[in-house]
Amino acid sequence: MSGGVSEIDFDSRVFIHTVQLRWGECDPAGIIFYPTYFLWFDAAAWNMFAEVGYSAKRMRAEHRSMPLVAAGCEFKHPAEQEDRAEVRSRIQRWGGKSFVVAHDVVRVADGKLLAQGSETRVWGRHENGPGTALKGQPIGDDLKALFRA
Repeated sequence: MSGGVSEIDFDSRVFIHTVQLRWGECDPAGIIFYPTYFLWFDAAAWNMFAEVGYSAKRMRAEHRSMPLVAAGCEFKHPAEQEDRAEVRSRIQRWGGKSFVVAHDVVRVADGKLLAQGSETRVWGRHENGPGTALKGQPIGDDLKALFRA
């Protein structure tokens, strides 16, 4: 894995972000338009951090950010308009300054796995506040402990 992310899996809590597929998120066939999964992954990642005390408001106040540097998704089964799903997210791996979030999207009605994805993000800090230069920061054990199962 590039970017200094360790290959050692992390025993993470699983965080649940509930979603419902809306008309505007579908293609003309009435199934999910693939970029929707990436919107859900991003929302789920920010939700995870908010649940452990790192809300977007706090991160801005502390000049912190977690920019996305890589993302991927495998589509397993199509989601259809009005489907309710859970995005089940966890920290898969921690690196020195980056981490991988793994996401499973599961339809609530039947438990079917719809998609699996991952995001690689950097734990960063803006030098002089949001909008200024961003530098990767070491990920401390205190942050990792918030996500441990």
